[in-house]
Amino acid sequence: MKKIMLMALLVLGATSAFAGDSPALKGILKAKTYAEAESLLNSSLGQLASDAEKAKAYNKLVDLAMETYNKQSTIVTENQVAKQMGQQEKPVDTEAMNEAALQAVKAAMECDKYDQLPNEKGKVSPKFASKNAQRVWPARLQLVNAGQDALSAQKNADAKKFWSAFVDSDAAQLFAENDRAVQKDFFSQVARFVGVFHYQDKEMDKALKYAEIAMKDPAEYDNALNLKLTILGDDLKNHEDSVKFLNSVKAMYDENKENDGLLERTYNLLTALKGKAEAVKFLDEALAINPNNFVALADKGIAKLNESPAEAVELLKKAAAVKPDNALIVTYLGTGLSIMAQDIADKAKRNELYTEAVKYFDKAKELDPEKNTSNWGYNRYNAYYNLYGENDPKTKAAEAEK
Repeated sequence: MKKIMLMALLVLGATSAFAGDSPALKGILKAKTYAEAESLLNSSLGQLASDAEKAKAYNKLVDLAMETYNKQSTIVTENQVAKQMGQQEKPVDTEAMNEAALQAVKAAMECDKYDQLPNEKGKVSPKFASKNAQRVWPARLQLVNAGQDALSAQKNADAKKFWSAFVDSDAAQLFAENDRAVQKDFFSQVARFVGVFHYQDKEMDKALKYAEIAMKDPAEYDNALNLKLTILGDDLKNHEDSVKFLNSVKAMYDENKENDGLLERTYNLLTALKGKAEAVKFLDEALAINPNNFVALADKGIAKLNESPAEAVELLKKAAAVKPDNALIVTYLGTGLSIMAQDIADKAKRNELYTEAVKYFDKAKELDPEKNTSNWGYNRYNAYYNLYGENDPKTKAAEAEK
């Protein structure tokens, strides 16, 4: 009797172990197009018998999407050869290829979500991960081109869609082992562009997410930081919001005190919210760390122009020594010397200062003849006027250029 019961249990176990696909899954697996399979899956997901069946269903979507993608991708490759051989090229359905690439990536990640779950025995034994990671990776990279195509066609919403999927999928477990060398030069830039799109659509949390992803790349850090600061500073409704923004920027500066953009932004916010004295104190702290900090020297020099022109000139000379090709600082330096000259009664000493001021104004003109960054014209004319007189040809020439 015991032996018969044992055999019955074995038969029962075998029936369970080799149970066929559920009717819902069979319907999905028979689908001929991605749209048909997706519709069936969406309407019958709850009817699938297990996580394994869900993984199998989503893998069917990957199959169908990759079929379309590979067909068009093959034509692209054939056309490259045909072009080199001087042969006629075949038409490519780029839109279909790009959409299929997006479908394949999304379906592969959904497949992997269920494929990585433990089975009825509590074991994780993914069946599709390795193959999908390999075959879908080129389609994922195509999303970059897809976004560029959309951007060129002025379809920003589509560019945002493709590039968001490209960036988001980078963190997917499915692609953890793939070689990212090929995307090294553009991944962070694409992330920043996605952040800009979300910012334009007023999706601030998402915009911040992508800006911070881009900030992880040193080559993209400054541009991404500017985006983050723009996002954080958007729509400040009251003084309390502004103070919170200042504190956020100051915290970022405290973590990266070598970043001139954060130093400049913190200084400007302190000036606006806490007053000039507090802002200059902040610059002094930066100069204590690095006496040759260009931004701190320049900002403090400009801040001191009217109340202490001699100190301002000293600071601006140090700043100009750090960046001698900065037309704006050279202009401020000439202005500081002119202010000093105005308060000196001794003509020889006064002319000495105006002569030096003219030297710096002329340098500013040389560096920025179109006045793109520094409007040196009027102050330069004023220095010439005081040094040479109203009717001197040099003064007249400066007047024409003011």
